[in-house]
This record gives sequence, C-alpha cells and structure tokens, in this order.
Amino acid sequence: MLHNKLTYQELYRWGRELLLSAEVPDAETDARLLLEWCCGTDRNTLLVHGRREVSAQEYEKYQAAIDKRQRRVPLQYITGEQEFMGLAFSVNQDVLVPRQDTEALVEEVLRNLHDSMHILDMCTGSGCILLSLLRYSNDCTGVGVDLSEEALWVARKNAGSILHISPEEEKPCVRFLRSDLFQELKEEEKFDIIVSNPPYIRTSVIDTLMPEVREYEPVLALDGREDGLYFYRQIITQAGAYLYREGMLFLEIGYDQGEDVTRLMEEAGYTQVEVFKDYAGNDRVVQGVWC
Repeated sequence: MLHNKLTYQELYRWGRELLLSAEVPDAETDARLLLEWCCGTDRNTLLVHGRREVSAQEYEKYQAAIDKRQRRVPLQYITGEQEFMGLAFSVNQDVLVPRQDTEALVEEVLRNLHDSMHILDMCTGSGCILLSLLRYSNDCTGVGVDLSEEALWVARKNAGSILHISPEEEKPCVRFLRSDLFQELKEEEKFDIIVSNPPYIRTSVIDTLMPEVREYEPVLALDGREDGLYFYRQIITQAGAYLYREGMLFLEIGYDQGEDVTRLMEEAGYTQVEVFKDYAGNDRVVQGVWC
C-alpha cells in the first residue's frame, strides 16, 4: 500500500483489515493501539481527527508494526511497554508480558504488606510484581531474583523508571540478583514476604499455546516441567529458611493447581493456607504463613 496522502482513519482501516485477515486476536484494538503508538496520538484521535493526513514516517512505522503483529509478535514486544497495576513497564522478549491475572497476586500481597517490610520476589522477570509492591507501600525494601541476566537487565531498567532509582544510589530500596532460585541468597537475610510467579505450564502443553506465547515469550519463564509443579516444590521447601517466623509466602498458580499447591504448602508446614481467585473467577493465588 502506497502512502499517497493517507488519512489517519484510512491507515487504521488498512491495518485492521490486515490483522483480521491474519486472524490476530483483538485485531481492531491492536490496529488502533499500534496506530496511536506510531503517531503519538490517543484513542480520541480516530473519532475527532480521523481525516488528518499521516506523515510518510508515521506510515512506514505503522506498516512495520502491522507486519510484526501479522506474524503474531505480541503487541507489547512491538511497543516495548505494558501497563500493570497502573504503571508502565518496559518489556522485551527476555521477559514475560505482565498479565492482568498477576495483578490479583499483587493485590493479595498488598493486603498483608505493612510499612518497612522486606520482600523477596522469586522469578522476578520484568520486576513488575516487586516494583508494584514497593511503589504502593511505604519504606519497604525488596530483592528480585531471576536466573536470566537479560531479564534482570529489564527489571533494573524498570526500577529506574518506576521507583526513580539511579545506579549511583548507595542503598537503593531494591536490588536484583542472578540466582538459580535460592542458591545465591544468604540464609541470614530474612524476609517478611516471599512472592513468586514461577514457571507453571506443563512441558507437554507449551506447544499448544497461542503463537504469541509459544513462539516469542521466554520458555525459561513458562516451563514448569512435567507436571507443572516443579518450581512450586522447590520454592515451598526452601522458602521457610528465608522467612521470618509468621512470614508469608504468596504464589501465583494456574487455574487447576490450587489443590496441589495447597497440599504442598501444608505438607511443608505452612498454616492458614488459602486460595484466592482472579477477576475471571479462576484460582490464581495460594498464600500461607510460615511458623
């Protein structure tokens, strides 16, 4: 399609039709969001200023973005950003795209979070969980752990923008550590809360996921091994050594894992174990108290 003085509305319709023909989920919304990203506009522009001409640069940027989305590259990896808990997080293919389901986990932690608590976020990825907790609390501190150094780079970048932390700060409220789960943590460092959204998808299921997930999101952050419970077993059995007495463990789970994860926590000695649902009514969070 040649530029030839296209209007904003015409360009949107072109992008929408291409995404619809490629059977991209939410094609109309994605076409609009990509156009807004390429042109630096907002959602009212299509209604109020749909007849304005787009520049050649805007057209070329949009054409490239639509091409990527046709190939099922996630919208967030094209724009480099995802909103989570009302905050704008940077994302790329080294981290999972933060999902609304995970906001249920953050909100459950916030209900139990008090001033000056120390938080461990295991499998931190983009840092969205830990940084949201720190942003919406007072004088809390945290450690984010991940095996992927590339993911930790993204988390540190987000810490700078979300918490306004500069690399020169001597004692920042958050630090990020490369570690295979608890391996590099010192047992003398105790936490009031440990939270994790670990890999929990069964290996056999990964090939059946939508292309946006199976082809672009990091398998390291998805694969929960044969039964999807591998990382729950590891985290649950090791977390107690790093929790203060009466400290709490919060875990995001798959919709069908509530019973299994509850059993694992109770067997490990956690009390007051509860399962909480997400906004869609699915089991999403398991929490317990370490005694």
